[in-house]
Amino acid sequence: MPGSVYKVIELVGTSAESWEAAAREALEAAAKNLQDLRVAEVVRSDVRLEDNKIVEYRVKMNVSFKYHEELAE
Repeated sequence: MPGSVYKVIELVGTSAESWEAAAREALEAAAKNLQDLRVAEVVRSDVRLEDNKIVEYRVKMNVSFKYHEELAE
């Protein structure tokens, strides 16, 4: 039985609410254009500040999805 091939891309999601919401935003956007999302790994999380207050949560993540050779052409 042949193995599968996956492609990994880097995404950055943002949210004014939380890191979880930032990750969700990135994955929901990716799901609109990619098929068979498999694994999302949070690589880094940080916040953006204004006047010493958190105004934005950011999550950098690696996301893998199944490579479909027939769709690559």
